[in-house]
Amino acid sequence: MHKLKENLVKLYHFSNTWTGTVIIVLLAIFFFAQAFVIPSGSMKNSYFEGDHLIVKKFVYGIPIPHLPWLEVPVLPDFNDNGHLWEGDKPQRGDVVVFRYPNNPKIHYVKRCVALGGDGVMVRNESLYIRPHEGEEYVRKNYLPDQIVRFGDEVWVKDPYRIKFPGIRYDKHARAGGVLPEQTSNFGPITVSDGSFFMMGDNRDHSNDSRFWGSVPYKYIVGQPWFVYFSWEPRSYEDVATNMVFLNDYEALNAVCGEQEVESDECRKLWNRERYRVRWDRIGKSAATIESRQ
Repeated sequence: MHKLKENLVKLYHFSNTWTGTVIIVLLAIFFFAQAFVIPSGSMKNSYFEGDHLIVKKFVYGIPIPHLPWLEVPVLPDFNDNGHLWEGDKPQRGDVVVFRYPNNPKIHYVKRCVALGGDGVMVRNESLYIRPHEGEEYVRKNYLPDQIVRFGDEVWVKDPYRIKFPGIRYDKHARAGGVLPEQTSNFGPITVSDGSFFMMGDNRDHSNDSRFWGSVPYKYIVGQPWFVYFSWEPRSYEDVATNMVFLNDYEALNAVCGEQEVESDECRKLWNRERYRVRWDRIGKSAATIESRQ
C-alpha cells in the first residue's frame, strides 16, 4: 500500500510538469476524445459550420493514433483494420466521424444510412434502403407507411427523417438545375460487406458516399459527443458566390430578410453577423443537437 501511494505521488508530480502534461494530453487525444470543427454545411441542420465538437474515439473500437494536425500514424496498423482494438460497428442512423477514404488525412462527419449488405437508392428527394436482414426484420422495425415494394424487394422510404428532423433538401439549389445527378437519382447499389454508406443530412450540399463510395471500417474514427463552442465563421463570399452546390441561400435569407441575397446591402448585413457565437448550442450533447431542428 505504501509503495502504491508513493507511485501515485510520483505520477501526480510528473503530471504537473510540461512533459507530463503533453503526454497526458496526447494519450487523451490518441485513445479517448478529440476536438473537431465542422468545416462545411453538409450536416445542416443537425450540425452547422463552425460547430466545435468533442468526439468520442472509443465508441467503435480504438483507432490507430495519429499525431494531431500532421495526421501521421504513430503506430503500425497491426490488425489491418485501422484500429488497435476492434469494437462495435456504426449502426444505421449514427452520426460518424471518419477519415475520407480518398485522403485519410481529412476527417468527415456524416450519418451512416446503410450497412454492408444493405441496398441503397435515392429517388425524388427520398432515400430508400433495403436492410440486409430481410422482409420480416423490416416489417418489425419500420412503420407501414415507410415500407414500399419494388418488384420482389421490400425497401424502407426515408427511414431517418422522423427521428432526425435536421435532414433536409434545398429547394433553391434544386431550382438552379445544376446539382450533380447523384443527389437526386442514385443507385440502386448494394453496400459492400464491412463498409458503411454515409450521407450528409443537408442532402443537396453533401459530398458523400453517393459520389465516392462506402467507408470501410478501417477509416472509422468515432462519434460526436457534445458541442463545446459554435460560431458562424464564413464570409459572405463563402456563402453566396460559390457554385450552387455550396451556396446557402437559406442562411442568407434569414439574415438579409427582404434584401436581395446578391446585393451589397445583404453582404454588409451578413458580414456584420459573422463570428456571432451560437450560445444556444454550446454544451449541448450530440443526442440533443440531432433531435431538434
